[in-house]
Amino acid sequence: MSHPALNSNAVAVITGGASGIGLAAAIRFAGLGLKIAIADIGEDRLSAAAEKISAAAPDGAAAVMTFAADVSRREEVQRLQAAVTERFGGADVLMNNAGVGPASSVLSSANWERILAVNLWGVIHGTQVFAPAMIGRARPGLIINTGSKQGITTPPGNPAYNLSKAGVKVFTEALQHELRNRPGCRVSAHLLIPGFVFTGLTAAGRTEKPAGAWTAEETVDFMLARLAAGDFYILCPDNETPRSLDERRILWAAGDLVENRPALSRWRPDHAAAFADFIAKR
Repeated sequence: MSHPALNSNAVAVITGGASGIGLAAAIRFAGLGLKIAIADIGEDRLSAAAEKISAAAPDGAAAVMTFAADVSRREEVQRLQAAVTERFGGADVLMNNAGVGPASSVLSSANWERILAVNLWGVIHGTQVFAPAMIGRARPGLIINTGSKQGITTPPGNPAYNLSKAGVKVFTEALQHELRNRPGCRVSAHLLIPGFVFTGLTAAGRTEKPAGAWTAEETVDFMLARLAAGDFYILCPDNETPRSLDERRILWAAGDLVENRPALSRWRPDHAAAFADFIAKR
């Protein structure tokens, strides 16, 4: 069984849909008979992705549209929404998936505005532009926002990325609360939390998938199963990190506040033994 919004009469809009998890989702949705609109940057990338999606769609290219858009710019998202409405009549599934991950540092302004603009404001823009009409269709609908474990455990290394994904978590939780308390609303929100997935964003120059990583297709298949089960938090494992380990890491991160430990204590040498003992109890 699949989620009721994933049916042959539905329309899916996916940002960051030209590669990675977004493209894998578009292909899976197309195979279920949905009409697909992908938004991304780069006409060549969009064209190549459209060919792959069309090959999976029962109606071929007639069921697929592409749109070049920078989701950090609200007016471009508004043009995307207008184009989808003109072509397919509206949207039933929205996957706010576009993301970037250049390096950042707390003490440098480099890349901060771009990361927050795409990863966080892109999700906000997509939701605020598309959701009202989706609710108005009075049909089963989905809003899937791509978060990250880094937005929950906030490891050192890329604070701007962590902040953007923490914001996506908070925003999506608030969105689902509002949707479920809105009379007659048949749209639900869900937070996709990928594990280690081999995509262009995570490849770091590698051409072969590391053994510990999942493919984008494995991630999307897991997402579909958890959507069918009704999960809000879609916490994905991978080939090196089972859910039980993620749970302990998340609990330890929350424990920094509850136990009044030093910030990010997991990465402090003087807490290494305590953390290792805590993990061993899973």
